[in-house]
Amino acid sequence: MIRRNVGVVDNRAEIREFLVTRRAKVTPEQAGLQRGGGHRRVPGLRREEVAVLAGVSTEWYVRLEKGHISGVSDEVLGAVARALQLDEAERLHLFDLARAARPSPSPRRRTRPTVRPSVLRILESMTGAPAFVRNGRLDVLAINPLGRALYSPVFEDPARPANLARFCFLDPVSRHFYPDWNQVAQTTVALLRSQAGRDPYNRELTDLVGELATRSEEFRGGWAAHDVRLHQNGTKHFRHPVVGLLDVAFDSMPLPAREDQDLTMTCYTAEPGSPSEDALKMLASWAATVTTDQDTATGEHAR
Repeated sequence: MIRRNVGVVDNRAEIREFLVTRRAKVTPEQAGLQRGGGHRRVPGLRREEVAVLAGVSTEWYVRLEKGHISGVSDEVLGAVARALQLDEAERLHLFDLARAARPSPSPRRRTRPTVRPSVLRILESMTGAPAFVRNGRLDVLAINPLGRALYSPVFEDPARPANLARFCFLDPVSRHFYPDWNQVAQTTVALLRSQAGRDPYNRELTDLVGELATRSEEFRGGWAAHDVRLHQNGTKHFRHPVVGLLDVAFDSMPLPAREDQDLTMTCYTAEPGSPSEDALKMLASWAATVTTDQDTATGEHAR
């Protein structure tokens, strides 16, 4: 997945496959081009068509698509992103891949992130909304009691920290827990792919991807698609073993401090007066009767 070197990542294969898969998604009609006669051997745009749209030579774009991205200016990358009609997540991913390919000082030694005490207090104060903090690898590092109750099937695995990607792809319970499992699986892969672009030196992330790719055919297929995604807000669906179906809104917010190291807080809320709000209240009552381990009740804030 990621080839590691001192001060630079040899990610030419990542760049090539990402650009090829994005180019295949854009038709000439979508790009405002005439399709012309003859048989097209590619489902989307040709390389020379992307070059024209980006305002560069075909030879230059071919070289870029082969992974030679080091030294390319942000302006030119922006032009390529516009030609390929990349969304915000895809554009950020392209820039992340370019940044990783540029020579730089040796990557700083990463320390295992901890959730700051003030963030833990925020989680604990949120008694009516499930909330948790995760890292880019989708490890749950801290979670409030209602969140622990909502995700109780995830925490049945004694391994810590609990990992949402491993649960999704390796635990058969997840297919019942998530009524829209296919969508959750696609999002999970896209989040890991996005994180791999931002943090290519993360050995623990590489190991997780390798494990999932070895053990899950669905993950392998999703990873090969090179899709990326921003996951900031939307609706989440659960089929909880105690309270049944829940439809909740989620909001995910990156934590701002430098020491947070790509940590994200996610909160769930239900529409007032809805059956899901009643289900969350039932879940809170159920959670109050369940004895939880200290690490999950107060937050698994060390890795």
